Parts: sequence; C-alpha cells; structure tokens
Amino acid sequence: MHVLLVEDDDRVADALVPALNRRGFTVDRLAEGRGVLEHLSGVDVVLLDLGLPDVNGVTLCRQIRAASDVAIIVVSARGEVDDRILGLHAGADDYLVKPYDVGELVARVHAVRRRRADPGPGAAASEVVRVGDVEVDLSRHEVTVAGQPVSLSRKEFQVLALVVGAGGAVCTRERILVEVWGRSWPGANRTLDVHVATLRTKLGRPWLVETVRGVGYRLGKAPADTPAATPERTVDEAGPDAGDASAGR
Repeated sequence: MHVLLVEDDDRVADALVPALNRRGFTVDRLAEGRGVLEHLSGVDVVLLDLGLPDVNGVTLCRQIRAASDVAIIVVSARGEVDDRILGLHAGADDYLVKPYDVGELVARVHAVRRRRADPGPGAAASEVVRVGDVEVDLSRHEVTVAGQPVSLSRKEFQVLALVVGAGGAVCTRERILVEVWGRSWPGANRTLDVHVATLRTKLGRPWLVETVRGVGYRLGKAPADTPAATPERTVDEAGPDAGDASAGR
C-alpha cells in the first residue's frame, strides 16, 4: 500500500516512516503542503498533519478531496472536538490525535481502505480470488477447495481473507491481531498460530498460508502441478439478493 505522509516534524517522520515500511507500506514524505496535489497519483492513503508551516491543513484537506478520491487520515495534535469535526467535514475519512500508537494508525489505515473497498449490501459484484484449486469469495465469505465448500469459523475466514487480499505481501502478526481480534494480549501470537494451523488443516493446502518467520504470514504459491497455479482475481456478477452466505459461525 502506498502512503503519502504530509508531516513537518522530522522527529515524527523519522520514527513513523521506518515503522510503516516494516509493516509493508511504501511511504513518501512531504514536510510541507506545497506539492501535495502533484504527489497524489498512485497514492492509496494520505496521512495529513494539520499544523503545516506553509498552508492551512484544513484547506489542504479540502483541496485534496476536491482533486482526488484518495483516502485521507488526519494525524494531528489538535484534539478538540471542534477540530475533529472540522477535519472530517473537510473530507477526511478518519482523524487520529497525536500522540498515537503506530499499531492503531495501521489498523485505521486498513479499516479506511476496507470501508472504501466494500461495495455494501446489495452490491452487484463479488470478488473471488483463485489460488490453485482454492477459491475465496471475499464478499460472500465462501471458500471452496477443488470445488467442495469448506466451513471456516468467522475468525479463520478473516485471517484467510487478510492474507489472500494482500496478494502476496506480508501480513504482520500485529496487523492480523488488530484487524481480526481488535487487540493484542499476552499469548495472542499462540492464538494466531493455532488458528492458522487449523485453517491449513481444514483447507488441506498447507502451502496456501506461508509463514514469514518473525514477521507474519503471506499468500503462498501453489505447487506447479496444481490446476490454475497462478493467483487470479475475478469479479463475478451477482444480484442484490446474492447471498448472505457465511464461511463460519
């Protein structure tokens, strides 16, 4: 995911950029508002500080929204309710007050992207990812292996959806725990490992979820002799009543 960080404080940027890089983000940083509009191409999320030296941050937020549909998260020391309301009315998708935890920021970035990607109830399309003989319908929460449905618990499917949706990029343990369980706790890594082990057993395709030691998990490559070994994404047509089917309980 490509992030544009608009932050004038070098200390904040010097800490945040490598932290985001370690979590799989590509980050460009601008120390002032000038030039932001010219840097929006290919950007997925803008992290925007309002206290910029050269322009009014709220005005810049409005300009970004007028120029692009890119996701905007304000990250500012201005924490008053009126400031947050002003930022959201200016076009921001979310507002995070400094100081903040990097894990929370990452979770909010993914949440904003997920909300924007979700077509909502009654949508006319369903995204299906095929890897080998495994098909994962991300919107219907359905999984089949060699044409046979596989029943997964809700959290098992959520873990699988994150890994599959990343398209081969690494999903860190921290990200999975925050997005699936909403938090981390002592013993959380063991819980995640158990869910992944159960997921591999149910699917019967241990190569599908690959361990990246010390970091997390990523989508594995199907063996060469597996049908349709190259991951594919398709959009299947579906009517407004297309299922409420769930992959688990």
